[in-house]
Amino acid sequence: MAESILVTGATGYIGGRLVPRLLEAGYSVRCLVRDASRLQGYPWVDRVDVTVGDALNPGSLFEAMRNISSAYYLIHGMQGNKADAERDLSAARNFAEAADLAGVERIIYLGELVDPTADLSPYLRSRNETGYILRQGRVPVTEFRAGMVVGSGSVLFEMIRYLTERQPLLLCPRWFFSLAQPVAIRDVLSYLIEALKTPASVGKLIEIGGATRLRYVDMLRGYAKERHLKRWLIRTPFYTPRLSAFWVHMVTPIHWHVILPLIEGLHAESVVHNDLALKLFPRIQPLDYQTAVHLALERVQNDTVETSWSDALVVTQGANQPVTLTVIEGMMLERRRLTLELPPGAVFRAYTGLGGDRGWLYLNWTWQIRGWIDKLIGGVGLRRGRRHPDEIRVGESLDFWRVEAIEPDRLIRLRAEMKVPGKAWLEFQSIPQPDGKTLLTQTAYFGPRGLGGFLYWYLLYPIHGFIFSGLIRKVAERAQKLAC
Repeated sequence: MAESILVTGATGYIGGRLVPRLLEAGYSVRCLVRDASRLQGYPWVDRVDVTVGDALNPGSLFEAMRNISSAYYLIHGMQGNKADAERDLSAARNFAEAADLAGVERIIYLGELVDPTADLSPYLRSRNETGYILRQGRVPVTEFRAGMVVGSGSVLFEMIRYLTERQPLLLCPRWFFSLAQPVAIRDVLSYLIEALKTPASVGKLIEIGGATRLRYVDMLRGYAKERHLKRWLIRTPFYTPRLSAFWVHMVTPIHWHVILPLIEGLHAESVVHNDLALKLFPRIQPLDYQTAVHLALERVQNDTVETSWSDALVVTQGANQPVTLTVIEGMMLERRRLTLELPPGAVFRAYTGLGGDRGWLYLNWTWQIRGWIDKLIGGVGLRRGRRHPDEIRVGESLDFWRVEAIEPDRLIRLRAEMKVPGKAWLEFQSIPQPDGKTLLTQTAYFGPRGLGGFLYWYLLYPIHGFIFSGLIRKVAERAQKLAC
């Protein structure tokens, strides 16, 4: 019988790549997730056991760990503030206690490569203390501390890629010159899996990094070399983490909330100080930075990116965020959520009845103005309406949208056919919850084209945010009436 492994954070960047490799290695895998629907679309979802639970809810952990030999702890928040740190530590404490009660033999944790004696940022301190909390439990822990991860879709790679591609001249703040030892994603995954077959790694704290030590400014130069780009870099004496985060936010797809805690930690070096990893795992020969960039860029160009840094929108927070604004692989997302005490079918009928003579329920005149403008600039406008006031089929036109996908009682996705500097979609979902309620999710997607696309998104976002917040409320009200 195959050894049973628990993976937390399976919807995240690392976890989403670890699961299929564990399956390939012959392990039986169970995924602990807060929302099972988040795993839809993963090609391996039918081959794993999915358990719904939350590390912040101790009662939901024991069942997830039943008959598990080893458990991967890949949970962490990204904001790095005091509240997130407290949640991280609480989740780690709950996990360690549940693993002990369930008889789990080992926990494998992936942390950050930091000097714990240095003046750490709140985010890095939280990651370091999470490992400490796990090690204080009675279940042995293998803690890996990894440098910045280089791979298609990783935060580091995406930041370097977009900064280098979009800026011929870069003003480099002081954190660009911190020494680091970035590690390829495939090497991280190899270490995580090899640990299961290496008894000597039990109870060890193992630092892992790539074959190259270099500064962040050299990483940009390395990417430019790979892409045959000429870039000019000017050194500045300023550290300015918050300003840098906003700058990265404007130039790259990475939101400043995500990059700020990482930049705050870059005033200190992030390098391996011992050779324990090489002794325990001699078969793993870490890749150098340039090779890691080449492989990552190859995946991007071939459109074979498995997971992205932003796959995990909310990690340790127990409640659904009412609004999420994020970016995935260059696609802007604005997501709004409401939990309704209604059946999914009523919610589905509410949003599939939008448009046409019924209109868009909230500030309909703004939709009409947008349709008139679209007509003036050569677009389709709103006059196409819809074929039937309530029935809808894939491929039909709906005002200035095209129906791209429908899942009965669950989802509709509309693709924009109005004139916009990019590509846009509007998606509604009605997701049944364990308590009998329905989670209504409304997501606007926008893939900007050039600088005009970015300006369009950011300049109109306050208006769009106001309209979309009213739209989801009106859809909820219509669902209430349909359920009566």
